[in-house]
Amino acid sequence: MRKLLTSLVVLLLVTCVAVYALWTGKRPASYYLSDLRIQTDAIQGERGDRGNLLGIQPELFAADYQSVQRLHLKLAGYLRRAREQGLLNDKTVVVLPEHIGTWLWAVGEKKEFYEATERKEAEQWLALSNPLQFASGLIGAQGRDRLEDAYLRMKAQEMAEQYQHLFGGLAREFGITLVAGSIVLPNPSLVQGELRPGRGPLYNISVVFGSNGRPLAQPQRQHFLNHATRRYVEPAGDAPFNIVDTPAGRLGVLIGTDSWYPASYAQLREQNVQLLAVPASASGPGRWQRPWRGFRSSMPPAQITLQPGEVTEGQAWQRLIPGDQPLASLAVFMGGRFWNEPNEGQSFVRRDEHTSQVSEGRGARLINLWL
Repeated sequence: MRKLLTSLVVLLLVTCVAVYALWTGKRPASYYLSDLRIQTDAIQGERGDRGNLLGIQPELFAADYQSVQRLHLKLAGYLRRAREQGLLNDKTVVVLPEHIGTWLWAVGEKKEFYEATERKEAEQWLALSNPLQFASGLIGAQGRDRLEDAYLRMKAQEMAEQYQHLFGGLAREFGITLVAGSIVLPNPSLVQGELRPGRGPLYNISVVFGSNGRPLAQPQRQHFLNHATRRYVEPAGDAPFNIVDTPAGRLGVLIGTDSWYPASYAQLREQNVQLLAVPASASGPGRWQRPWRGFRSSMPPAQITLQPGEVTEGQAWQRLIPGDQPLASLAVFMGGRFWNEPNEGQSFVRRDEHTSQVSEGRGARLINLWL
C-alpha cells in the first residue's frame, strides 16, 4: 500500500511538472489595436542643408512590446509621418527616449502579463512564465535590489539582439542617424559591431546607429543615476563620454540625469560637441508637475544652486540643461503607460537660451530643430 501511494504521489508530481512546463511554453497570439496618433508640436529654426535634430516622443504601452515586429510597426509609423512632413533627410539625427530598449524584457510573454494592472503583478507573471531564466537571472544578480536586477538580466542576450535588430534596422530603413534611447544590460560592449551583454553589473546604455544600420561608437553608459535605478544599475564612473561624428555635426549623448551635472558639459566642451541628445524618462502619476525632489544623491554638484521644491520636475529639467553649450540640445521623454506607471515627461528643445516644449495630451509627439 505504501509503495502504491508513493507511486501515485510521484506520478502526480511528474504530471504537475509536465503541465507547468507545457503552460510556460505557450505564448498564444493576442490582438491589440495600437494608437498611432502623432502630432508635430514644435519646430525651431529654418529648413536648410545642415540637417536637423528630431525627437520622437512615442506613446507606448506594455502591449506594444508583445513582439518586436509590433513595436517596429509603431515606431516606423512615426518615422513615416516625419518623412511625409519633410523632417527626414540624410543629415537627420533622430532621438528616442530613455529605456525604450529596456522594456524589451516584456517581449513574448503570456497574455496575463500584459493584462496585469500593476507592474509588480506583471513581474510575478514574468518569473512564473520563465522559471529557468528567472532563476539564472537571480543567481547572477549583483544589485542591491536583486529581484529588479534579475528581471532585467534574465533576458539580456535576447534583448541585446532585439535592440540592435530593431533600432539599427530603423536607422537603415529611413536613412538616418538614430540615437536609440537606452537599454539596461549587464556589462555590454560592441564585439565586431554586435552589441553583446557580458558578465557583471547592469548598466544603462545608449547606442547611436548610422544610416547603414551599424553602431557608430561603443555604447554610452550613464554616469549619474537617478534615485530609483541606483538600487540595481551601476554608474559609469570616470569613463569618458563617447562623441559621435554625424552628418549633422559632433554629437554627444547624456542619458537621463547625466544632463543635470556640470561635469558632463565640461567633458562635452573639451571635445567640441555641437549637438546634444538627452534620452530621458519621468514616470509616476503627476511627476512632471510635482515639486522637484533634488539630486537625491550623496554628492550633488556644488555649482548648482537650485533647491528641492523650488521648481517643478519639468522646470528643473529645463533649468539644468544649459541652452548655450552645446549648439543645440534635445531632451526626449516617453509617453504612455506601463501598467500602473504613467510616463509624464514632456520633450523639449533648447538653442540659444530659447526653449520649445511639446504639449500635453494623448498621442505621440514630434519635436524638431533645424540646424
